[in-house]
Amino acid sequence: MKEKGKNKVTLNGSQKRYLRGLGHHLEQTVIIGREGLSETLVQSTDDVLKARELIKVKLGQNCPLDKKEAADRLAGQTDSCLVQLIGKTILLYRPNRDLAKEQRIRLPR
Repeated sequence: MKEKGKNKVTLNGSQKRYLRGLGHHLEQTVIIGREGLSETLVQSTDDVLKARELIKVKLGQNCPLDKKEAADRLAGQTDSCLVQLIGKTILLYRPNRDLAKEQRIRLPR
């Protein structure tokens, strides 16, 4: 099993702004329901991050967790960066060097 926190990327303000712009038009790909952050949900989120690097996660009405707690825990458990939390929508980013070069997100410096 991979060690969590090992590949964590730190984003500066302009990089977060850039990612928020890219994430604006994304559809939510993961929904946190009444089960909260189950092992299956974390694994699904991890899989989607491998495929897309930048994803939107929605907290459902029945989610038992506080939105800030859910965002921080999900980012930590998936080794991703919390880019934005607006209402009940979380924007997460994790680079994937295994993607083809044209599929990767190029961050500004």
